[in-house]
Amino acid sequence: MCGRYAASQKPEDLVRLFDVSGWDPQEALAGDHPNYNVAPTDRVLAVLDRPLRHSEDPTPVRQLRELRWGLVPSWAKSPESGVKMINARSETVAEKPAYRRAFLSRRCLLPADGYYEWVTASGELDLEQQGKRKRPRKQPYFVTPVDGSVMAFAGLYEFWRDPSVPQGDPSAWWATCTVLTTEAETDPLPDAAEGGPRSLADIHPRMPVALPADRWDSWLDPRHQNPDELRELTSALPAGRHRAYPVGTAVSNVRNNGPQLKDELAEPELGTLF
Repeated sequence: MCGRYAASQKPEDLVRLFDVSGWDPQEALAGDHPNYNVAPTDRVLAVLDRPLRHSEDPTPVRQLRELRWGLVPSWAKSPESGVKMINARSETVAEKPAYRRAFLSRRCLLPADGYYEWVTASGELDLEQQGKRKRPRKQPYFVTPVDGSVMAFAGLYEFWRDPSVPQGDPSAWWATCTVLTTEAETDPLPDAAEGGPRSLADIHPRMPVALPADRWDSWLDPRHQNPDELRELTSALPAGRHRAYPVGTAVSNVRNNGPQLKDELAEPELGTLF
């Protein structure tokens, strides 16, 4: 799963990293960037290949665009479904009505520092079962590349027309996205600490699909529409690229933001978890 993530990269740095040739600085700098606590419905930066807006040239161009996290299918009656569609399972995305058309031709990359995932301590579960705590506290972990590089989540994007907005009004169109997920790695974490998670699967059974750089071009190319080949891009991901460490519970509140949310703790705030 990917329910919250951090994205602190400057737009101009993403332009260089992803070899972007088309972008609007005013759009990219007007959103929620940087954001160290990206939550559903937030505006996020995405890399995608498509013809430039208002251009008669059909050639796809690498662009940096702002999207709203939470995909709204083009046929949806309202945008409310977007809050629930922040993730799409990579194993079934080609068959699901909400995603299959976007999977074939509207794919994107969502740059990130890493993502947050929460673990419930066994002691907290015991208190809940005893009726002493209605909502068990959860310890957040931050998953990020070992080498400090930028993660590139495989995503899909879609356009939705708001029928309540007059024709010609720019706000009539919503550009939304979702993050693909896959089964979490069971390989040992490179820096697994005693008493901590041994693998990403120990933290959560799902994880976002973070594509290595050698798969970016194939994933983004809208002319690449073979479902089986696209599935291969999101599977058999190289292991051992990420580390996970506990962070403060302040990140659990979406109103909190700032680089301190990623600060590594010497030990979990909620004590031993594994």
